[in-house]
Amino acid sequence: MVYEPTEPVIPYRRGCPFDPAPEYSALRSEQPISPLTFNVAPLDHDGWLVTRFDDARSILSDSRFSHRPELLALVHWPPFPPPADYRTPPAAPGHFGGMDSPQHSRYRRLLTGFFTVRRIREFEPTLERLFDEILDDMAGMPRPVDLVSTFARPLTNRATCLTLGLQEEELADVEEHFDVIMSIDYTGEEFYHHSSSLTAKLASMIARRFGGEPGPGMFGQLIAGGELTEEEMFNIAWTAIAGALDTTPNMLALGTWALLEHPDQLAALRERPDQADAAIEELLRYLTISHFGASRVALEDVTVRDTTIRGGQTVVLALGAANRDPAFFEHPETLDVTRPPARHLAFGFGIHQCLGQHLARATLRIGYRKLFERFPTLRLAVPADSIRVRDTAMHYGVVELPVTWDDVP
Repeated sequence: MVYEPTEPVIPYRRGCPFDPAPEYSALRSEQPISPLTFNVAPLDHDGWLVTRFDDARSILSDSRFSHRPELLALVHWPPFPPPADYRTPPAAPGHFGGMDSPQHSRYRRLLTGFFTVRRIREFEPTLERLFDEILDDMAGMPRPVDLVSTFARPLTNRATCLTLGLQEEELADVEEHFDVIMSIDYTGEEFYHHSSSLTAKLASMIARRFGGEPGPGMFGQLIAGGELTEEEMFNIAWTAIAGALDTTPNMLALGTWALLEHPDQLAALRERPDQADAAIEELLRYLTISHFGASRVALEDVTVRDTTIRGGQTVVLALGAANRDPAFFEHPETLDVTRPPARHLAFGFGIHQCLGQHLARATLRIGYRKLFERFPTLRLAVPADSIRVRDTAMHYGVVELPVTWDDVP
């Protein structure tokens, strides 16, 4: 039998770079809970795709739905044959994203204190300084410059190092491997090389801290606290670094492009700096970079909107579609940075809601303000239709964003 790679079972090819896949509009209005067949060998299952806001939020907060990987159907598989007897293993110790309570709650309790609103407010002067340094460097570069590699990634990397307690060289040593693994188009050889290299480097990074001085930041304080094993700390490090590197830089760059393509909204953001928090929530809602949504598996039969989801079935929650639900958002297809703050699902919902959401919000708020204050004539340096997007990645964004600006007298 010849293995034929399958694309993800959910719609993901965007027509407009800022909008969810066009298939979602019809699904949301005509069949908001629609059947799916997960035809990714060797785990074939039937399940459901959910596209309305209230249904998605209800499922995300319902303890009858689990995020345990050994129970979930595979939403996609890279383009090489999986082992015939492959079964996703249970979450390893410390990999709390794949656990239910009470196991999940134990790890969450240990980590939450590093990402509180108060802690992030205390970190904001450091973010301001980091952005100033990066923009100083950017101003001296020949134009055009790539906003991803010169602005979004350097800021995220430096902030991640300070928050977690890493050396910049350590993060640079694993960044390339995370980039490949968080995509969905690698080959078998690429997957083996990058996953094995990443495992070795992360394990060495954590072993040094257990064997000597734990160091500063979240990692050092967790190790010094004595509640975690080396294996648990390894998996927490994997989750924390991957979460930082694959989200905030994409949102910084994609949000910048969206504002440049909507000059009226950029003008409104500049004119109403006191409404910056609401503008960030609108950008998060409008763009929703979680490319493949969120998956949950029913632990028992559950009825949602007159549809019975049987125990063992996987449900994919289309977060981008839910965040464009006209039953919950007025004129949802319109980017409106003056929109009153509304709840959205860009960070998920329930016990697995993004742990670093307050840091992400502060980074975006400060980043967009600093960028457009420093370069008020910032604009694309290439035609918009030539910009390459991250279609084959876990989180959506742009590969590069070439920009230029006029010198200010």
